[in-house]
Amino acid sequence: MDTLIYRAENYELRKLAEVAVNISVIGVLVLCQVLLPIHASSNKIAQVTAPDFDTGQIKYKILNEISPEVRQRNFDNLIRQKYPKAAIADVTSGVKHIKLTKYYSGRPVRINVVEVDMKLAKDLELTPALSSDSTLKSRRTITTIAKNNNAIVALNGTYFKPQTGVPLGTLMINQKMYTGPIYDRVAMGIFENSFDIARIQLNATLKGSGKTIAVNNINQPRMLSTHVIVYTPEWGKYSPAAPKYGVGLQVIDNKITKASANAVEIPQNGYVISGPKSILYALLDKKDVELSIKTNPDWDGVKHIISGGPYLVKNGEVFVDMTAQRLQAIGGRNPRSAIGYTKENNFIFVAVDGREGSSIGMTLMELANFMQSIGCVGAINLDGGGSTVMYVNGRVVNKPQQTGGIPLSNAIILSKSNQS
Repeated sequence: MDTLIYRAENYELRKLAEVAVNISVIGVLVLCQVLLPIHASSNKIAQVTAPDFDTGQIKYKILNEISPEVRQRNFDNLIRQKYPKAAIADVTSGVKHIKLTKYYSGRPVRINVVEVDMKLAKDLELTPALSSDSTLKSRRTITTIAKNNNAIVALNGTYFKPQTGVPLGTLMINQKMYTGPIYDRVAMGIFENSFDIARIQLNATLKGSGKTIAVNNINQPRMLSTHVIVYTPEWGKYSPAAPKYGVGLQVIDNKITKASANAVEIPQNGYVISGPKSILYALLDKKDVELSIKTNPDWDGVKHIISGGPYLVKNGEVFVDMTAQRLQAIGGRNPRSAIGYTKENNFIFVAVDGREGSSIGMTLMELANFMQSIGCVGAINLDGGGSTVMYVNGRVVNKPQQTGGIPLSNAIILSKSNQS
């Protein structure tokens, strides 16, 4: 009986909402009919009439925003129209898993897509995830990463150093920068209600003893002996030894507590700065130091960042800048992973199987064209090849080269929000 009362109340609320929308639409039209002639008369403009309004379209847009039922129905229709010959499965409200096969020069390519209406999936959170909570030097299967984070969808993430698992490129989770960029490669910023993509540079500084020193990277391999690199506790117990003519400075609670050319212990409540003595010795005057970490472009309010490369779709246009991002080695036809977003702010995961007769993989240009064809206005390539693996609702849904997928450094996941 309680269930029947609840449904009846919901039905009445929906009807009231529709009535309110109808009244609002009529009110807008009446207001326009009254104000436009007055405006025309006051400006002595003859024969000005109210514009033609599509009341149905206005009502559709308003209802789509306030009614979950209407939005879900529209999302269902959108997915059916976008993927007409695909196998489509509901994962949860606002999340669809699509399986399809495309043909290139008469040869098959097997593709798994997950598309998410972020407003319908309001109880879910999109975020990068590391294979370990405590260290960057870790690798685990996608299934383990997903289960450890209560994820319903997971896709392998950015590039990583195979020997250690340390991500190679920008990775920010919950506004904490774990690793900095390499080669200014493209990254996706995930905001509260939107997405953005750009080639990212680190804009970080150390301030102390009246000096400001630029930081070249965070928890990344040293490219030059002249670079200043910050190592946080996630790097491990010790920093690498300082470069030639260099020094490592241990910082605890914004105070320099140790200086050494050897490996330095990384404190849990601090970090180690490693770089040339000629640059860092200036901080030893008063031994106070403050680390500031930003990005260029300055993504104010960004929650998470995951890098990849190259671009696939930029401002709605196919754009593949493989050479500029030093990614020539990943050309050719391969298994591929990609993420993107649409003008409706839907988020899209894609995994492409390859290197087998039943699925030959894609070139980067083919992947870019595919991402654009399914409505992405922005999209980037992620780590691919043997890393490509997609997990949906408790199982791996594509066919990676190694059963279950190789152990990974990180992933991008859709999981139950901590606030829900």
